[in-house]
Amino acid sequence: MQIHYMTQEGLEKLKNDLAEAIAKRPVISAAIAEARDKGDLSENAEYESAREQQGLLELQISKLQNLIASARVIDETQIGVDKVQLLNKVKIKNLAMNSIMEFTLVGENEADFAHGKLAITTPIGKALLGHQKGDVVEATTPAGSMKMEILEISL
Repeated sequence: MQIHYMTQEGLEKLKNDLAEAIAKRPVISAAIAEARDKGDLSENAEYESAREQQGLLELQISKLQNLIASARVIDETQIGVDKVQLLNKVKIKNLAMNSIMEFTLVGENEADFAHGKLAITTPIGKALLGHQKGDVVEATTPAGSMKMEILEISL
């Protein structure tokens, strides 16, 4: 089983998502029962749609249960700032474009680039791991090679 590292906040969000998904089960079951009551199931589009929704919901529930079971919460008090690691806020300078970016490195399930959370499994995240302030690192991204300087590491 693959371990998924995350914050306590990320784990709580997964648990809330699971509770919401489980709460949808009776609604979909009722929709299936209602569609079944309408007669011939072989030509009943409502029945097929409700069954498909049920399958997707059960898949989502299973995925969330697996993520929660394999989650390992990171103790944020044990995070240092001497080298880049999970949960560090990192300020980098893209040397080719002379632009500065700042983001927090998080587990894959918590990534949200629009809110400044970059997955540690991305090419940039992997390239930064273990490096110190002042290091110049290179990441191979889908857009090509990217050289960046680590300007700051914080919590």
